[in-house]
Amino acid sequence: MPILNRAAELQDEVTEWRRHIHARPELLFAVENTAAFVAERLKEFGVDEIVTGIGRTGVVGLIKGKGEGRTIGLRADMDALPLTEITGKPWASTTAGKMHACGHDGHTAMLLGAAKYLAETRNFTGNVAVIFQPAEEGGGGGNLMVKDGMMERFGIEEVYGMHNLPGLPVGQFAIRKGPIMAATDEFTVTIKGRGGHAAQPHRTIDPIAIGAQIVSNLQMIAARTVDPLRSVVISVTKFNAGFAHNVIPNDAQIAGTIRTLDGEVRDLAESRFKQVVNGVAATHGAEAEIAFHRNYPVTVNHADETGHAIATATDIAGAANVNPEIDPMMGGEDFSYMLNARPGAFIFIGNGDTAGLHNPAYDFNDEAIAHGISYWVRLTEQRLGA
Repeated sequence: MPILNRAAELQDEVTEWRRHIHARPELLFAVENTAAFVAERLKEFGVDEIVTGIGRTGVVGLIKGKGEGRTIGLRADMDALPLTEITGKPWASTTAGKMHACGHDGHTAMLLGAAKYLAETRNFTGNVAVIFQPAEEGGGGGNLMVKDGMMERFGIEEVYGMHNLPGLPVGQFAIRKGPIMAATDEFTVTIKGRGGHAAQPHRTIDPIAIGAQIVSNLQMIAARTVDPLRSVVISVTKFNAGFAHNVIPNDAQIAGTIRTLDGEVRDLAESRFKQVVNGVAATHGAEAEIAFHRNYPVTVNHADETGHAIATATDIAGAANVNPEIDPMMGGEDFSYMLNARPGAFIFIGNGDTAGLHNPAYDFNDEAIAHGISYWVRLTEQRLGA
């Protein structure tokens, strides 16, 4: 079936909400105004239970159906990014250095639209929890909501997420079972050498030269340690050292990220990373201090729930507009914590030919709104026996 008529009717109102949020971006957990806007709308819709402050600033609304039954969760993220917007749109960010460059404004607005529809119709048995999460962009807000007991408090048995995807046409969906987004580990290495005059390098232990060798040797982990059919990305994104043309410094610092799609490769990459760094440093008489932080885990879609998501997307868009085997992406997503806590699935919705995510020229495509609302509503009705 095509998008729902009521979803199309809500298009203009939800677009206004989206643009209101877009113009007022907030970062990480400091989403108090966005969370208040969400809670106010949920109250207006007649949502049965509204709880704020979950995961510090998250909001959950519980909508009860026409009879007792199971509870499923639908999740959207609320936070923006520390970027300066260059779109020039009338609804562009009004806060310097902050913008919705990942479409979380659109995600929040679409789920609000679905909440309004579901509260009006209640054409399901059981309950649906609409989850509005802070701090997806590096803060692990999803993890804190889980740790706050959200799943148990609302009796959530399945949980679903959705993210827009630039380059995928509006009206299309993409998903896969199993790993769909990567674990995102981070590292900082301080190489401690011995500085001196640049004209007398033999009297020094050059941390810059050692750091360069470490950067080069780290690529051998992907090239010669990990099975080429199993993905790993190691990117050094910072290299800081020195202060003068004629001085070899005492130390240097490199930092970056490791991305993997399964736990075994994740463990192997971390182990080999530490061996390479320590080994190269020791070979040249230096010391290496390693700060290694395991960030978001792999986002893994559960098989049965992925099948339900595909069926719903197919109902909305038609089989030709649903890719059920999209390649995994090496970006990270903290919906992974919710999928570790409960079975569920994470799907991509087309954002059309727009600037990429995390780009200062990006803007969420409002033409996707009715498709997203329709997906959430139909998924709820199908999973809760409409």
